[in-house]
Amino acid sequence: MTDSSREVDLFVIGAGSGGVRAARIAAGYGAKVAIAEEYRFGGTCVIRGCVPKKLLVYASRFGHEFEDAAGFGWTVPEPSFDWATLIANKDKEIDRLERAYVTNLEKPGVQIVRSRAEIADPHTIRLATGETVRAKHILIATGGTPVVGELMGREHVITSNEAFHLKKLPPRVLIQGGGYIAVEFACIFAGLGSKVIQVYRGGNILRGFDDDVRTHLHAEMGRRGIEIVTHDTVMAVHQSGGAYDVHLAHGRCFDVDCVMFATGRKPNIAGLGLENIGVKLADNGGIAVDAFSRTSVPHIYAVGDVTNRINLTPVAIREGHALADTVFGNKPTKVDHSSVPTAVFSEPEVGVVGLTETEAREKHPRVDIYKATFRPMKATLSGRDTRVLMKLVVDGDSDRVLGCHIVGEAAAEMIQMAAIAVKMKATKADFDATIALHPTAAEELVTMRMPVARYGLKAAE
Repeated sequence: MTDSSREVDLFVIGAGSGGVRAARIAAGYGAKVAIAEEYRFGGTCVIRGCVPKKLLVYASRFGHEFEDAAGFGWTVPEPSFDWATLIANKDKEIDRLERAYVTNLEKPGVQIVRSRAEIADPHTIRLATGETVRAKHILIATGGTPVVGELMGREHVITSNEAFHLKKLPPRVLIQGGGYIAVEFACIFAGLGSKVIQVYRGGNILRGFDDDVRTHLHAEMGRRGIEIVTHDTVMAVHQSGGAYDVHLAHGRCFDVDCVMFATGRKPNIAGLGLENIGVKLADNGGIAVDAFSRTSVPHIYAVGDVTNRINLTPVAIREGHALADTVFGNKPTKVDHSSVPTAVFSEPEVGVVGLTETEAREKHPRVDIYKATFRPMKATLSGRDTRVLMKLVVDGDSDRVLGCHIVGEAAAEMIQMAAIAVKMKATKADFDATIALHPTAAEELVTMRMPVARYGLKAAE
């Protein structure tokens, strides 16, 4: 940075989705903005998360498509897959996206700082170069980082960060974890031809999701050859030639070529200098913020995964935009964190928005459940053993749809549209009044007429 740029209105630490959006919008309001990133612009989502993962998801689904084609009259020559080609093409796309992020920052005049940054005092940023920058406002948007924990043989374990850069596709993979990342990579590796074992300490995968969704996806993954071991955990990993012996707590042992831990992520706050300025942390380990993303130090803010609220890219983007509107646009804006849609890009896909059945029954005196499972039309000719799940959770008093849960092809695309209705407080009668689009799987959402279960006072009527 030049001498003339040593004082800014906003200094952003971390160039992920939330930080980039805040910087760009603030600069658009005329603020003098600088943004620092020690790794690559784009953050977890663009560089080593959502985007490259979705590209690998697409790749993993072609094997099933080739198999299914026979039922529709296609004769497909024996397909072959090359991991190196996939990774090289993925890397080209990530490079392109990173350049686009930088360009979009430079257009409104944001100063790019390719350096680690930490907070020296409430208004001073110290760069790894030794330079210092004064800032009226500071935004912390450093995201999260994978957690592995103490483990014998920890040096042999990879996380999702390294999974995107493996030199070759491992024939046998063991994944520890039961959340988004673990489930998605289990399906990616299995779809590309690896033998996959997924180990989870809990009773079922995807803790926090609706129980019917969890049970349905567990069964579907089993049909695709993924072995899911629950109520267990990895205790030790020993190298054995070019492979690894993995020992579980309950005595089982597996011989695999790759061990991946996807046991969660923690806010990336180490070394930021928060202790120098009195920024408080929340009980969840993230930076504590108010409804306007303001920390305990009034002119310092935090958005995205570093706050450990709802750790989703679109949420970070919305928080970053709202912060810029609030501080520099004279438009105080709070982010509504309710009814946020989310997807798991497993095979088959999961898309959900709103309350689970359990949450609804805890919050509402009367709850109606509408649910359907059916064989998708495509499977009638392909012969694939798979089923779709669709579920609506409805307030028995107001008839409002409280939650929508889908497991099946294109679930994420469907749930984005259903989320609009849920956010607008649509009722089950509104869904019923919508004419079905046939033949689609989504039409089931507007044709389920009778509840499969009623809880609360209605159950006794």
